[in-house]
Amino acid sequence: MNFEKLLDEKKIEEIEKEEFSSEFAEKDLETAKRNLINKDFDWAVSIAYNAVLRVGRSVMTMFGYRAIGKEHHKNLFEFLRETEFDLDLIDYFDNIRKQRNSFVYRDFEVASKESTEETLKKAEEFVQKIRTFVQKIRTNKQEKSL
Repeated sequence: MNFEKLLDEKKIEEIEKEEFSSEFAEKDLETAKRNLINKDFDWAVSIAYNAVLRVGRSVMTMFGYRAIGKEHHKNLFEFLRETEFDLDLIDYFDNIRKQRNSFVYRDFEVASKESTEETLKKAEEFVQKIRTFVQKIRTNKQEKSL
């Protein structure tokens, strides 16, 4: 994992490392599910996306970085690509980022029930895979220190 290019391009900056947590992401997923039940599909997608952002930010801070700049959401996904985390899920949520932008900033409704269900399922998968990814990193660090 090499983050030098992102640092040089001022897309991320170094910060003090923090412990990883998926707690807020999991709360967001529960809220997104309630919005799905209430047929508020665009907000359900937006909140599921927020869960992905929260857990992604937590991974970044675990490594000692944060995304910066006007495109900090986009920069977060670029960072995650450098970690070689699940590239298909990163691409999926990078596309959701663009759709969410239309909903939040342009008042376009974009989500159907089916697409919302898919996004929620993928957000849950993203959070679970991130937890597994973090556990694997922790295990590798412990093995190297022995």
